[in-house]
Amino acid sequence: MGFGTRHWDRLGNGGLTFTELGFGTAPLGNLYRAISDDDANAILKAAWEGGVRYYDTAPLYGLGLSETRLNRFLRGKPRDEYVLSTKIGRLLEVCPPEQREGHGKWFEVPNRREVFDYTHDGIMRSVEFSLERMGVDRIDILFAHDIDIFSRGSQEVVDATLDELMNSGYRALTRLRDEGTIKAFGAGVNEWQPCQAMAERGDFDLFLLAGRYTLLEQEALESFLPLCEERGIGIVLGGPYNSGVLATGPVPGAMYNYDPAPDDILTKVGKIEAVCRAYNTPLISAAFQFPLQHPSVVSVIPGGQSVEQMHSNIQVAGQKVPTELWQDLKAKNLMHQDAPVS
Repeated sequence: MGFGTRHWDRLGNGGLTFTELGFGTAPLGNLYRAISDDDANAILKAAWEGGVRYYDTAPLYGLGLSETRLNRFLRGKPRDEYVLSTKIGRLLEVCPPEQREGHGKWFEVPNRREVFDYTHDGIMRSVEFSLERMGVDRIDILFAHDIDIFSRGSQEVVDATLDELMNSGYRALTRLRDEGTIKAFGAGVNEWQPCQAMAERGDFDLFLLAGRYTLLEQEALESFLPLCEERGIGIVLGGPYNSGVLATGPVPGAMYNYDPAPDDILTKVGKIEAVCRAYNTPLISAAFQFPLQHPSVVSVIPGGQSVEQMHSNIQVAGQKVPTELWQDLKAKNLMHQDAPVS
């Protein structure tokens, strides 16, 4: 048991060492339900004791709450022992309670509204705020947050946002990296297409991609992932269970991409699960291990809103999957034929 680490260094600046299991801290922002500060700290403690050394957060998560909760946890931890990423692109403004962002999504959080800002000055302000909320001296990776249709609603808005980033904010990111203030920058998004657009327009290091290279979805193998390999771009893979269906299996009410899973997805998951069962491998273990077969993937960050879920993630990350299982999935056309597996 136990999981490994992956060293990434495309720039020759010493790079970063990721644990294959990372911690995405959106749940610590009271996502969908409120948890106490003590419970949040207990989850983080379980992750650390289990060997997790990569932590990803964002101002959006709990409108500052996730970063604030990391402050208590990280205080006293040797700074060179962990990798820390946060996001830019949203500034948080104090507002009346009825104008607060994310009612029904974030619970018992500060009254803040989001202001999208991917300019040079907006990014510099965002970094300062994040450093103060977390109480750390440095951030390793900055991800431009949510430049995708899923979050912004239309391709027109995505294009305008990307233009703002490349014409203004990109200068801040490259300066911070060149000065050694950060080790790397990229984007945290829900779709691979904007990652491809950014990689073609600038010198990006890492992309945090949610749910777009999983046991269910491998379309990114057609163009985006080969580009990453060619450029040495690393991928942090969020949402390895596609919102839950790859963890629960095709049960009633199973979730897929934040909505109830449609019948065709449930059918495909059922077929994948049957192959896993034939090799005495839990579906969730295969779902976690699959993205790590790709050489560009540096860490997988499933969610965890309880100590039990964190212990489960640690256990799953340490399980090995037989090579024959992957070969069988390909033989049954349940996996992209070009997906790297070992």
